Amino acid sequence: MTLKTLYIVRHGQTELNKLGIVQGRGRDTDLNDEGRRQAGQFFDAYGKVPFDKIYISKLKRTQQSIQQFIDLGIPFEKLSGLDELAWGILEGQPSTPANRSAFLKLIRNWLDGKLDSKFEGGESPNEVKERQLEALKIIMSHPDEKEVLICMHGRAMRLFMCILLNKPLTEMESFPHQNLVLYKVTWDGKKYEIVDFNNAQHLR
Repeated sequence: MTLKTLYIVRHGQTELNKLGIVQGRGRDTDLNDEGRRQAGQFFDAYGKVPFDKIYISKLKRTQQSIQQFIDLGIPFEKLSGLDELAWGILEGQPSTPANRSAFLKLIRNWLDGKLDSKFEGGESPNEVKERQLEALKIIMSHPDEKEVLICMHGRAMRLFMCILLNKPLTEMESFPHQNLVLYKVTWDGKKYEIVDFNNAQHLR
């Protein structure tokens, strides 16, 4: 028996996404034209789902991605626990070979189990996990909300999926994503199960 279904999507494309520039919690960017198009495609595909509640991060790119659902009158709540991981000094920097190398080195550290590693001024996966657990507690504390839409961010989404499926954070890379891709997860009171993995059909 499914008690709750979570539709978890990443926000639509921003200009920094397009340019390959790192953006995290410290960059409150808008969707670009492509991102707004993706938002429309997602709404066209899922606008008829009877969502009871929407949860988004504090960053406006998540709200812009599902604004059409909010416009239907569905109640929504902003949770800072759903914010993107903060990349600190790397955020908004040009995509140079040195920056890309630093980024990949940090990811390798994480996959090697060094989950407290972070850039100066940034956050580690363990720190993000703490605030995500708080957000999840809030989301799951409303049994009357059966169909829930969550819009968040790429790296944060990878960590969130690890938490839901009780996997170590070192397995974060096993959850691929692109802009406005969907993971659909059910909760039966005991465990979470993915019923739709990295679904991008609506973007075709």
